Amino acid sequence: MNKQKILELASKIILASVANNEQEIENISEDLAAVLRLPDSENGNADGAALPLKKDKMGFLKFTEKEILKMPKKFRKQFIIDGCITQARKRVDSRYKCSYEIRYRRNGYNISASGATIEAAKENFIKKLKAMNEDIPTVPTTFIKFAEYWLENFHKRKVKLYTYKNSKYILQTRILKRIPDIPIQKILPLTLQKLLDELDDIPRTKEDVYSLLNQIFKAAINHGIITINPLAQVFYTTHAREHGVALTKAEEQKLLSAYEGTPYHIVFAVMLYCGLRPGELPTVQIDGKFIIANNSKRKGGKVEMKRIPITPMLAPFVDELPFKLPGYHTLGRRFKDILPNHKLYDLRTTFQTRCTECGICDAAIGEFMGNSIGKLKDTYTDLSDEFLLKEGLKFYY
Repeated sequence: MNKQKILELASKIILASVANNEQEIENISEDLAAVLRLPDSENGNADGAALPLKKDKMGFLKFTEKEILKMPKKFRKQFIIDGCITQARKRVDSRYKCSYEIRYRRNGYNISASGATIEAAKENFIKKLKAMNEDIPTVPTTFIKFAEYWLENFHKRKVKLYTYKNSKYILQTRILKRIPDIPIQKILPLTLQKLLDELDDIPRTKEDVYSLLNQIFKAAINHGIITINPLAQVFYTTHAREHGVALTKAEEQKLLSAYEGTPYHIVFAVMLYCGLRPGELPTVQIDGKFIIANNSKRKGGKVEMKRIPITPMLAPFVDELPFKLPGYHTLGRRFKDILPNHKLYDLRTTFQTRCTECGICDAAIGEFMGNSIGKLKDTYTDLSDEFLLKEGLKFYY
């Protein structure tokens, strides 16, 4: 009887009991029972070759060094620590005739493989190991690789395309260049504090950076990589957002004149005279006497098309549609080149302001803007195309 193996298994049972790991205690107890039940000669010979197993009784089956080298590296290390053995039995009945089953249940694995011979069962066992390791994607644990993993596999699924592209830009330009690709556990709150302090002069960007970092660290917690969010120790105050400022009519003309004859001309005109959000621009189409675009603020994947009449102010630019949309950040820079004291979103504020100045009713403005300016609009109003076109004719100055 293998006394050394019995002592080893008994020690493991004690450790598992201290850790209160009932599943591990059960697995090791099965192994110990098998050792006590079978003589050494049935556990395998000195070079690891398997010997005949008793019918329907679980015993130990040892793998040779050559067979172990075929196993996935991650499994191989733990398997060697466990003694390179599995449980096995010989099955003889009307269903199986004669076959061998190999089973391994520990360290998160639960693998069973069979074969007409011991060699075939071992081969199938190794195949299942490889397939299991191929199916389970590895989760990176260093900051840069995990941040990119989170962005592409989770964040991208939950947000609109424009938001995803903006998040990717902020991540690459403001975060990944300042935090090294070290294990996430080693990132100190002081490192994050310094990063955020450097962005005090650009509060909106600071807010975006903080939000992305917070989501990344929460995802790392959910993946079991860390237990505490290092941002919890960081001093941070929420940026009070300023409302948009409408362009003057002189600034409108300055912007459009600066880009006449370029692809930016029609894009700025559509934003200015339709009030579209940047993320809605890729969906712009002409539908008869309307410009239609997907309302990007609808939640839960709901699709809703906004309908904005081709107003007297927009009509001179319709021949330039459809347009090829420049990159969002390039569009923002081009806008700032002409109007440095404004932000791109001010074009939407300008549209809403001009609608009000031209006497368009609140319900119609809400329809154009894609929100509910009119009270109980979503519940009690369904404005006709004729009414929207009539209101759109007022949009002229």
